Amino acid sequence: MSSPNTSPTISDEQTVEERYLRQLFVRSQMTDFVADPLVMSKADGVHYWDVNGKQYLDALAGIYVVSVGHNNRRVIDSIKQQMDVLSFSPVMHGTNPLAVQLANKLAEVAPGDLDAVKLLSGGSEATEAAIKMARQYHKLRGNATKYKIISRYQSWHGSTMGSLSAGGLASRRAVNEPLAGGFVHVFPPTCYRCPFGKEYSSCDITCASLIGDVIQMEGPETVAAVMVEPIGHTGGIIDPPEEYLPMLREICDKHDVLLVFDEIITGAGRTGQMFAAETFGVTPDLVCLGKGISGGYAPLSALICRRSIADTFWGDSSSNPGFVEGHTFEGNPLSAAVGLATLSEIIDRDLCGNARRVGAHLKERLGDLRKHNIIGDIRGKGLFLCIEFVEDLESKAQFNPPIGQAVGKRALANGLLTRFDPHWIALGPPLIITEEQADEMVEILDRSITEVLAER
Repeated sequence: MSSPNTSPTISDEQTVEERYLRQLFVRSQMTDFVADPLVMSKADGVHYWDVNGKQYLDALAGIYVVSVGHNNRRVIDSIKQQMDVLSFSPVMHGTNPLAVQLANKLAEVAPGDLDAVKLLSGGSEATEAAIKMARQYHKLRGNATKYKIISRYQSWHGSTMGSLSAGGLASRRAVNEPLAGGFVHVFPPTCYRCPFGKEYSSCDITCASLIGDVIQMEGPETVAAVMVEPIGHTGGIIDPPEEYLPMLREICDKHDVLLVFDEIITGAGRTGQMFAAETFGVTPDLVCLGKGISGGYAPLSALICRRSIADTFWGDSSSNPGFVEGHTFEGNPLSAAVGLATLSEIIDRDLCGNARRVGAHLKERLGDLRKHNIIGDIRGKGLFLCIEFVEDLESKAQFNPPIGQAVGKRALANGLLTRFDPHWIALGPPLIITEEQADEMVEILDRSITEVLAER
């Protein structure tokens, strides 16, 4: 039902019709989308309902965003109250109390000396800002030749040109090439399918040590930063060996290279701690946050840097312009109010603890799906988990044609929202999820796998 305060030209029910969808771009090929459109009309807790009234269990938190659940009254009330006071402040001239309060709250909960914050409005803005901050930092310190960013194949850092250039998805890059220069890619730590043909732990963590070799080959005087997702998403929830991130920390320190964690997905409790940096026990120089810090209630992201980096941007304005980066909705008071309320919900309700407990339960229950003899690997941490499908368990041979999308689409038809790719399915439900709801997720996946296999 449409809001009584709006005057739509078409009804909610009509929004699934092709004649109206032709005025919109979504994230998939529109020809495919209009054949079976999904248009959500309401949500509550861990469920969605589409315009036809069908209910879906949200095993993806929208897209790893709805950390504190749909229709969270504490967060909604924070927006309403702030709208009565200040909805927009003059960003070219200053800031507002809510932005200052949120920056201080983020600095308080961030690990180590990560305590200076740039507030932004989307994940791509945050990763783009991290690239700019790394380059500007070195330039201000007299190292203007340090501009290259080393990132990984199969990574995703956003849709803007800089963040896309850092990303390592061939399909996303190809349609936009040529991309920005100064970006170097290395292989990710995909232990289940090691690109070097090695086995953990006799591999000497080549995926990490190789980054040091690449820095040497490129020339340390040309490398500004190494940017990684602590747990990679688009390659199929790439959960690195425990030695990997500590090794990157040592390598970056050795070569005066900044270590950037893209925690757009893994931040805000997703892995069982407020930051994946805490989960792995490694403090980066810069960390990018987004998605879960807003709970999905307003556009919000953040870049947090260490104090020594922040101090570099203070000085005489005649020689030091500060951090040159700005966006219209940065530090927006409504978004800042949402961020404060969302962080309070995560902390006060110990949703990080819930992510650890229910995540462990969900991971164990996903093991039940091994009875189908097609689950090659189960990986991830907290409420950020993945199952990979293989046709042969011993050889790890993948299905041809792939089965992941078929299972994911069948699960969606059965009322379960997941992230599915050709060979894997990921789960990342709201942090408020219960064990009973986790069991329901697995039961729907079980039924969906059974149905798909019966049709092959």
